[in-house]
Amino acid sequence: MKKVFIDGREGTTGLRIYDRLKDRKDIQLIVLEEKDRKNAECRKQAINQSDITILCLPDEAAKESVAMLENENTIIIDCSTAHRVQSGWVYAFPELYKNFDEIVKNNKRFAVPGCHASGVIALIKPLIQKGVLKNDAPISCTSVTGYSGGGKKMIADYQNEDKSVLLDFPRQYAISLKHKHLREIKEIAGLAQTPLFMPIVGNFYSGMQVCIAIYKNFLADGKNIEDIKNVYKNMYTSEIVFYTEDNENGFISSGVLAGKDSMSISVFGEEDRILLVARYDNLGKGASGAAVECLNYILGENKATGLEL
Repeated sequence: MKKVFIDGREGTTGLRIYDRLKDRKDIQLIVLEEKDRKNAECRKQAINQSDITILCLPDEAAKESVAMLENENTIIIDCSTAHRVQSGWVYAFPELYKNFDEIVKNNKRFAVPGCHASGVIALIKPLIQKGVLKNDAPISCTSVTGYSGGGKKMIADYQNEDKSVLLDFPRQYAISLKHKHLREIKEIAGLAQTPLFMPIVGNFYSGMQVCIAIYKNFLADGKNIEDIKNVYKNMYTSEIVFYTEDNENGFISSGVLAGKDSMSISVFGEEDRILLVARYDNLGKGASGAAVECLNYILGENKATGLEL
């Protein structure tokens, strides 16, 4: 039985991962006492005793945890931004690969995708790979997310009875256009230029939708909206990531998969103006669910074990 340690279990992502794993019989969770969970020596011991450590920490703390590693057999799954584009780390979005089962056998370092980045990359990367979308296309992305994506402080702000009335309305942020997911999106998707990215946080706990609108002339010569649909239909066929044309009577809700660990991919619009949409939970396929899915591959279990789909 494999030993699993969640470093940062008390954070928003860590708590949901723990909730997904706590009742499983195929693993043994290493859980530190409250007084020890921030103790560097106790964390170091737990990391090196584990077969698999899942990092749910800020970037610098995640780097510190990796530096503590002395057991060459310990596998790391990192949910932070720290290692997503670093050499030697596998970008842990299994649906982007044909052979993720084989990849996990030959690697010990896995970086879980960012929440916003998961949707953008799921929409863009396969189109570039299949020669449907030009890699130098000017991409503009809008992402609407629940406030849990901002961590404990933002959650507290939104759940405070005395909160500002402004928090009742959607708020765009990262208005400097320098969001931390941009490097990840550009490099993993294979884009020639950094996209414009406009994230919006709403007054709801969790749920997410990423939308990318493109003109037909961004597509490769001879390609059209049906080519886009066919790429997604052929690629996203599992219970975790799937293609659907469903909508809510002409609306698309950010909350349709709230609380779930799956992602839906859709295409709307017309021949000349096309809307690409990914909907999921920012804490599900956008974080905790993605980490558990990666863990399942490493353990050789069904990829959906313990997930809420």
